[in-house]
Amino acid sequence: MEQRPDQDLDRPHGHHRLRPRGHGYDPNDFFGLETEKMSPKAQVTAALAVILPVALSGVLLVAFATNFWWIFMTYFWVMFPAFGLLVRGIAGLSEGGAEPPSANGKERELLVALREHGELTPARAAMETSLTVAEADGMLKELAEGGHLEVRVRGGGLFYALWEPKGVAPELEGRS
Repeated sequence: MEQRPDQDLDRPHGHHRLRPRGHGYDPNDFFGLETEKMSPKAQVTAALAVILPVALSGVLLVAFATNFWWIFMTYFWVMFPAFGLLVRGIAGLSEGGAEPPSANGKERELLVALREHGELTPARAAMETSLTVAEADGMLKELAEGGHLEVRVRGGGLFYALWEPKGVAPELEGRS
């Protein structure tokens, strides 16, 4: 399953992360939504979900209840942050093309290939993933230096593998 950028799949539905309340203004806070994590399409959708009902109610209020036009002005302020979000979303859409995969996505790709094959060289990792040999080599070295991967030397080559428990897992016994 591919994670979409406009959703946070790490937390269960209905549970919201508590953020400290302060008196400061956060420019990325749009009525409780973390807009910096939203895709441009989701930003435009959220902005229009605020702008359209407010604008429609303003038109209806001015058209049918002309004596109460001032009521519209009291909640018109809600549209200002929505306009900012709309402009930011449209700018993101017009930048063209999708953003390159994040480093986190490439690392995940590399780890999935490691899980499937047991061990990899940088060249093999480049064949199995969208990484170049240099990128795979750098990421594998970084993961090994951090203690996340085991480094094996065989025939003058470096092989990187996930750490195995003391007793070899049954599904890895046949690999060599």
